[in-house]
Amino acid sequence: MAIEIFMPKLSSTMEVGTLLQWFKEEGDPVEIGEPLFEIMTDKINIEVEAYEEGTLLKKYYEPDEEIPVNQVIGFIGEESEEVPSSSPGLSSDSSSDVDDSEDTREGAEENVASQPSGEVDVEQNEKVRATPAARRVARERDLQLSAVAGSGPKGRVHEKDVVHYSEENQGKKITPLAKKVAENEQVSVDNLTGTGANGKIVKDDVTDAIQSATGSANTSSPKKKKLAGMRKVIADRMQESVNTAPHVTLTSDIDMTKVKELRSQLLPTIEKQTGLRLSYTEVIAKAVGVALSRFPSVNASLINNEIIYNEEVNVGLAVAVEDGLMVPVLKKVNSKGLSTLTKEAKDIARRAREQKLQSDELKGATFTVSNLGMYAIDAFTPIINLPETAILGIGRIQDKPVVVDQTVEVRPMMAVSLSFDHRAVDGAPAAAFLTEVKRILENPFELLA
Repeated sequence: MAIEIFMPKLSSTMEVGTLLQWFKEEGDPVEIGEPLFEIMTDKINIEVEAYEEGTLLKKYYEPDEEIPVNQVIGFIGEESEEVPSSSPGLSSDSSSDVDDSEDTREGAEENVASQPSGEVDVEQNEKVRATPAARRVARERDLQLSAVAGSGPKGRVHEKDVVHYSEENQGKKITPLAKKVAENEQVSVDNLTGTGANGKIVKDDVTDAIQSATGSANTSSPKKKKLAGMRKVIADRMQESVNTAPHVTLTSDIDMTKVKELRSQLLPTIEKQTGLRLSYTEVIAKAVGVALSRFPSVNASLINNEIIYNEEVNVGLAVAVEDGLMVPVLKKVNSKGLSTLTKEAKDIARRAREQKLQSDELKGATFTVSNLGMYAIDAFTPIINLPETAILGIGRIQDKPVVVDQTVEVRPMMAVSLSFDHRAVDGAPAAAFLTEVKRILENPFELLA
C-alpha cells in the first residue's frame, strides 16, 4: 500500500511550511533515514528524513510553494503502485501533529510522517523515465529531472541529456516555480543571485528582479515583498503580544565599572578554557538568571488564565538573523558558570544565524534578554515574548558623568528596560527585580560564588 508523505507540523504555531527543495525525484529509491525534502517552518529551515522505504511515486508540490501542515505532498511505495494524480488533501492520520508542549518523535528531523493511504480513485502515476547515471548526475548538479528533455526511447533521460541541460543553463540552480515565473515574465536569470538553499534561485529572487526593473522604469512603483515565512510569524506574534498583554516598561541606569573589571580579569582564563571571549551578554544573562531565581513572579508564564511559576530559569537570547529574529534558549542559567555560558551562548547564536538550530533549542524560555548594546541605542521598549511575563532590553554602555560620593565621575553606564505583563506582575515586584539585576551587575563578583 502506498504511504503518504505530508507536511509535518513542528510547532504549535506552525500552520504552513514552505517547500524549499526535494532531494529525490519521482522514481528514485528511498531508504529510511535519507533526507527527502527541505522545508522552512515558522522557526527554522530543516531537512526532513524518510522513515519508510520504497520508491518516491509522486510529488504534488514544487519548491517555493506554501503548504498547510498535514497536507499530503507525495507518496512512497512499490514502483508499480498507483497513486492519485493530485494531492488527496490532509493526511488521513491526524496524530502526526507535533506541538511545543509534547514531542511525539525524537528530534525535529524525525517529524516527517508517512501513513498508509485510504482507497481513492487513482490514475497511472507518470514517473520520469531516466537511467541510473542520469539520476546520479542530476542529484550531483541539483537538477530537476522533470525539466530535462530525454533523448532515449519513450523520452527516457540519459546522462548526456542531463549534462547538456546543465551546460545550457550555465550551472544555474533554480526552482521550477522560479523558472516558470522567469519564463512567463521574460526575465533573464543569468545575473541573478539565489537566496535559496545552496544559492538556488527561488521565486522571490525573480519577483524582486522584476520589481527592480519596473522600479527603474517607473520610479513611482515601490519595491514590495510579501509578508511571509519567518517575517509573518514574527509580525503575528508581536501583534498578538501588544494586543494581549498590557505592557509596562521600567528603565534604569546601571554602573558597569565592576563588570568591566570582572570581564577583564576573566577574559584570559575563559579564552584559554573555551577558545572564546567572554562578552557582556553572558555576564548579563548570568546576573538575570540569578535575579530570576529570587523573583519567581517574574520567572513565570501566563497560559490560559493561569500563572505558572517555572522551576527552571531558562533565558532566551534574541538573535538577529536574515530577515527575522530567533530566540534560542540558555537552559538553567542560574546554575551555570560564565565559562559554560560563554560556550553555549556563542554556539546557539552562531547556529541561529546559520539556521541550524534544533526545534527544542527554541523552546522553554521563561524570560528573554534582547541586547542592542552593539548599536548606538541607549534604551528601547522591548515587546514581551508570550507566554513569558517579562523581557529585558539592553542598551549600549556609554561613558557618562555621574555623582559618586558627592563628586562627579565619568563612569561606563548602561541603560536597561524591563517590559512586563501587568496581568501577571505588578509594578512593585517588577521594580524590585530590576533593582536586584542592577545590584548584582554593580557587584558582579558574587556571580563567581
